[in-house]
Amino acid sequence: MIHKPRIPYATWRRLSQLFCLGLFFLLFIKTDYAGHDELTYAVNILFRLDPLLALCASVAAGIFIALMLPALVTLLLTLILGRFFCGWVCPMGTLLDGSHTLIPPVTSGRDRKYRTLKYYLLGFLLIGTWFGLPVAGYVDPFSILVRSLALAIDPALNTLATTFFTHTYQEAPAWINTITEPAYSFLKATILPFNQKYYELSILSLSILLTVFLLERLERRFFCRNLCPVGALFAVVSRFSLLRGKTGATCGKCRNCREVCRMGAIDEERNISSLDCNLCLDCIDQCPGNRISFRFTSQSHPRPSFDLSRRIFIGSLAAGGLLPFFLKSRVLAQRPNPLLIRPPGALPEEDFTGRCVRCGECMKVCIGNGLQPAFLTAGIEGMFSPLLRPRSGYCEYNCTLCGQVCPTGAIQRLTLQKKQKIKIGNAQFDHNRCLPYAKGIPCIVCEEHCPTPDKAIKFKEVVVENNRNEKITVKQPYLVDELCVGCGICENKCPLPGASAVQITSGGESRNPDNTLPATGENNFGY
Repeated sequence: MIHKPRIPYATWRRLSQLFCLGLFFLLFIKTDYAGHDELTYAVNILFRLDPLLALCASVAAGIFIALMLPALVTLLLTLILGRFFCGWVCPMGTLLDGSHTLIPPVTSGRDRKYRTLKYYLLGFLLIGTWFGLPVAGYVDPFSILVRSLALAIDPALNTLATTFFTHTYQEAPAWINTITEPAYSFLKATILPFNQKYYELSILSLSILLTVFLLERLERRFFCRNLCPVGALFAVVSRFSLLRGKTGATCGKCRNCREVCRMGAIDEERNISSLDCNLCLDCIDQCPGNRISFRFTSQSHPRPSFDLSRRIFIGSLAAGGLLPFFLKSRVLAQRPNPLLIRPPGALPEEDFTGRCVRCGECMKVCIGNGLQPAFLTAGIEGMFSPLLRPRSGYCEYNCTLCGQVCPTGAIQRLTLQKKQKIKIGNAQFDHNRCLPYAKGIPCIVCEEHCPTPDKAIKFKEVVVENNRNEKITVKQPYLVDELCVGCGICENKCPLPGASAVQITSGGESRNPDNTLPATGENNFGY
């Protein structure tokens, strides 16, 4: 039984929240290249506690994913304690609580008319995942938070710090630099990323996170109460939890508990709903009569109702079941986009999109800044999933970090030797742009940067006429398909402005046997 303690429960809860938030940020910072190819820690440890992602990834894979085993512990504790995770652990919830004074709600927050939305969303996500529409990562709070931090906030903070300290170094008096230079060195060694990154969809990712915070104006913890599908799953399990809150039989006109409840879990009769209560225990601290308590009980008693509309719930399930079949009628289903180049170790496309939780961690650790979030290249079900954009960056030949941080195994963890043998794409030259072909200008940049031990890019010497009608001998590059791994460094380093003279496509990728390249000197096209 839990009664009012000498030290307020709010103090213990805040300490727990601050500890978990600090751990989250520590793991996020450590999820970065640090001069070697092994990560001691990664923020994916926390993703493995998320039961929604574990459930959706396992449903998509058709088997339980052993990496997500810690999520079962979270559900077991929820069955005992109720929605404790939302009030004591979740970093998104902690940040929303911390923003309360900055973004105060305009209403009392006791209106329950939106509470059922999260259950409809949960049903849609689970059925959609079953039939081939894996979009849980779009609305999962961990994914939203980490993705926006990795793609938008972290790069922006690094730019801000670099700009500020560069300005002080160039413009400030010498004595100022004796302070700022050690400060910058300390920040680079502890908080700031290894190098500056640039991402597509960074503004969209940030906008989604800001929307979650701006919804606080409608009511406190609006996202947690009404939209969070993880909260919905916790609520379903909490309906059978052993720890239950109980108010006094005669409280008079006091409404302190309802006023302080951040989840609106206490109704007019002062019943505490286990579906909504996140065990913050503010009601105990604020009860003047000490009439509120939480008890462990296994006795049968009325369970709180979900108050769902049967018609809307069936409609949400039907939408989740039918939409995937419309996706199968697209051209993309018949012939995938050739520019859809997945990271080394990525599973076959359907399995990959099913398991990928759109967290953005693989993009954060990518040394060459080649991994970018997809928009519609992989269809709406593949938004925010990683793909290689060689003109923006490349896949470092001696790096295996993306497989180390993936929480669900959508990108398999590979040894360096195995990774270097995996083909993620294939290069091709545009003779109309390549300088030795188009203008007779010598250029060997692509071959110089090719990382394979036996260069995949080789040369043939030919005599051509340059722009001055002079005959000169130049080296024209060509590709040996069997040696190319599709890392993209040749496209990235091509000195031409705008589009590169060499382009990487998904042709020949190891994960897709249907994408096999024709053997050299053979006709594989049926004529």
